[in-house]
Amino acid sequence: MDLPEDNLDRVYVVGTADTKGSELAHLARLIGDTGAPVCRVDVGTRAPEIEVDISAAEVAAHHPDGAGAVFAGDDRGPAVSAMAAAFSRFVASRSDIAGVIGIGGGGGTSIITAGMRRLPYGLPKIMVSTLASGDVAPYVDISDIIMMPSVTDFAGLNQLSRMILHNAARAMAGMVGTPYRETGKQRSIGLTMFGVTTQGVSSTIGHLKDTYDCMVFHATGTGGRTMEKLVADGVLSGVLDLTTTEVCDLLLGGVLPASADRFGAIARSGVPYVGSVGALDMVNFWAPDTVPKIFDGRRFYHHNSNVTLMRTTPDECRLIGEWIGRKLSACKGPVRFLIPEKGVSALDIKGGAFFDPEADEALFRAIESAFVPSAGRRIERLPLHINDAGFAKAAADAFLSII
Repeated sequence: MDLPEDNLDRVYVVGTADTKGSELAHLARLIGDTGAPVCRVDVGTRAPEIEVDISAAEVAAHHPDGAGAVFAGDDRGPAVSAMAAAFSRFVASRSDIAGVIGIGGGGGTSIITAGMRRLPYGLPKIMVSTLASGDVAPYVDISDIIMMPSVTDFAGLNQLSRMILHNAARAMAGMVGTPYRETGKQRSIGLTMFGVTTQGVSSTIGHLKDTYDCMVFHATGTGGRTMEKLVADGVLSGVLDLTTTEVCDLLLGGVLPASADRFGAIARSGVPYVGSVGALDMVNFWAPDTVPKIFDGRRFYHHNSNVTLMRTTPDECRLIGEWIGRKLSACKGPVRFLIPEKGVSALDIKGGAFFDPEADEALFRAIESAFVPSAGRRIERLPLHINDAGFAKAAADAFLSII
C-alpha cells in the first residue's frame, strides 16, 4: 500500500534495539514492504543489536538534563524512566511522523507509550506489548493508543510472533496509507454527561447539533481530562460542562476523580463555558465491599454489582461547591453557570434515592459564595430539574448567547 505522493512523513518503528533487535528489524521490513517510509528508532539503554536510523543516544539527548541522565549507571529502572522522559520530548520535537508503532515488554512499553501520549489524536499509534492483555490504563491514559497483545514474549522470532507483527504492520500501513480527512465544517463543542444526566444533556444536544459538532465526554475522570485537553489543544470552540461530578470523587476519595487541574484549561483558554452541577449528589465506588469503612452508615445506591454510589452530605456539598466556585472565578472567558433548583441528577428528584434539598441548597449557596461574578461571568438559578426539557433549552440558549 503506497502512501499519498504528497506525504513524505515516516512511520517510526520504535523499540529497545539492545534486547528486541531482531523483532524491531523484522517489523520495520514488513512496514517498508508496504511502501511506507520507515524510521527505526532505538530507545534501549545498551549497545544495539541492529542498525537503526535514530540512535538511543540521539533520543536520550532530549532529556532535560541531557543524555547523561539516561546513561548514568547500571540500574535499569532509573534508566528506563529517564529514557521515557527523553522519548516524550523527542517525539514532540519531530515534524515528520506519519505514525508510531512500538514493540516492548515492561520497560519498552513504558518508554514508548510515554512518547505516544504526547502525539495528537488521530495520528496512528500501535503498541505491540507483552502487557497489552492486562491493565493498560497507565500506558494509554486519555490518548488513542492501540494496545496489541504480543501473545508470546519478545525473545526471538517464532511462528506466532511473525504473525502478530505482520498484522500490526498491516494495520499501521493501512492507517497511514489512507489517513482520515475531516470533511465537516461545523465547529466542535464539548459536553459532559453521566448516566443520571443523560436525558438532560441529550436534550441540550438536540438544540445544538445542527449548528455544532457535539462531542460528549463521559464524566468518569478521564472524560473530563480528555475534554480539557481538547480545549487546551484548540479543538473545542466551547464547552457545556453540565456534569461536574468528577469533582466529588476528587475531593472525597471516589474512584472516578477529576484531576486537581479540573477547569484549568477552560480558565486559561478563555473558551466560552456553560456549566452546571450535574451528579454532584454522588461519589462513585466499585462493588460494595470496596467502599472505605469510614463511610459505613451512609446512604448508598447500588447502580449495579460493580458500581456503588454514595450520596453527598450537606458538609461535603459545601466543600465541593466552594472548590468549584473558586475555580470558575479564575476563568478569563465568558461563563454561565446554571443551578437547577429541583435536583441535580436522576436520583436527586422528589421520591428518588438521593433526593435531599438541604444538601442541594448547601451546594448551591457554597458555589455562589465562592464565585466572583464579573461582566462575563455569572450564575443563574432555575426552578427546574437538570433533566427537564426547560433546563436543556436554557443551557443551549445560554451557550448560544456567549459563543
